[in-house]
Amino acid sequence: MARSMHKLTTRTVATVKDAGRYSDGDGLYLRVGRSNDKRWVFRYTSPSTKKPREMGLGSARNGMVSLGEARALAHKARETLQSGQDPLEQRSLALSKQQKTPTFGEFSDQFVDEQVTAFRNAKHIAQWRMTLREYAAPIRQKQVDAITTEDVLSILQPMWRTKPETADRLRGRIERVLNAAKARGLRSGENPAAWRGHLELILPKREKLTRGHFAAMPYGDVPKFMQRLRTQKGTAARALEFLILSACRSGEVRQMQWCELDLQNDIWTIPAARMKMGREHRVPITERMNELLTEAQEQDCKTNYVFVGPMKQNPFSDAALGAVLKRMEVANCTVHGFRSSFRDWAGDMTEAPREVAEAALAHVVGDATERAYRRGDAFEKRKSLMASWSSYSVARRRPD
Repeated sequence: MARSMHKLTTRTVATVKDAGRYSDGDGLYLRVGRSNDKRWVFRYTSPSTKKPREMGLGSARNGMVSLGEARALAHKARETLQSGQDPLEQRSLALSKQQKTPTFGEFSDQFVDEQVTAFRNAKHIAQWRMTLREYAAPIRQKQVDAITTEDVLSILQPMWRTKPETADRLRGRIERVLNAAKARGLRSGENPAAWRGHLELILPKREKLTRGHFAAMPYGDVPKFMQRLRTQKGTAARALEFLILSACRSGEVRQMQWCELDLQNDIWTIPAARMKMGREHRVPITERMNELLTEAQEQDCKTNYVFVGPMKQNPFSDAALGAVLKRMEVANCTVHGFRSSFRDWAGDMTEAPREVAEAALAHVVGDATERAYRRGDAFEKRKSLMASWSSYSVARRRPD
């Protein structure tokens, strides 16, 4: 015969004052203490030890845990008992897991800290930290095993069309973090940030998104611009000129060190750690680039960097070269865009093979098999190409 249940009323719970234990039925009790302290308890027999146990369900004072809520908690405990498990032991396990499982924010920060040596440079590390801190802010407080596809979509969808490159990088970084969490046993199941077979079925294809490009100066305008640039004072202007002549990226030039230069053979070797593709890159040093390096050597610097800021200790910031363009009132042009200027010039104005022009930009050309057989970097051919680019760029022209 089923036990009598729901014996208590809300009024009884609120008004009872005498110390004692008041049954609501089937194991749920209201325990009233001598100081009118009221709390809910569930009494049962442990299926493992066959001994009576008592599990607290919360305070009943001032409606902190209502009668209805206490009955719901007791019902859940009875279901646990029916499955052959001990409610107290299961709650203890759940609390233990909750305490050990980090939040996404905690784990992602730890992941980046542990991966520092695998990243290319300080800027790459900073980009990882920023995206996982700023863009992934809505999920940072959720436990890493509780992240769902809807959580990931709530972050990606608002920026998927407006900032496609950033959104795609963010998705990949979240996927890596969650994969690492799974590898450590902190979560299970499919990765909610995975692209193949998952988000690709929900979000627009990446190749169909509008990709941003760096604004570039037409190569026909470069000589006249270089003539103006040489009249600008300051080391930042010299660094920008060196960047244009070398067709290198901003960070590669700004962080260039004297120990990377072989001035006797006119070779600048950029370490793999500072290259976007993680591969060492040799750059031919042209006559004008040598002049710029000689000028830089004459500065009394307290660092190994070639181009240093006002304090003569640290390299320029990423914004310094862009500030030169702004000061010169050059519109619709970016520092990075000069690489495109060089590439367009090489394609339109020279007979240089495509792979040589791409090698000058440190781009990887061909599939894995082709790259496996082509180990060289076309350095000798690039010497001629870069010398021609330098001659073209610094050609003196009369102002309009």
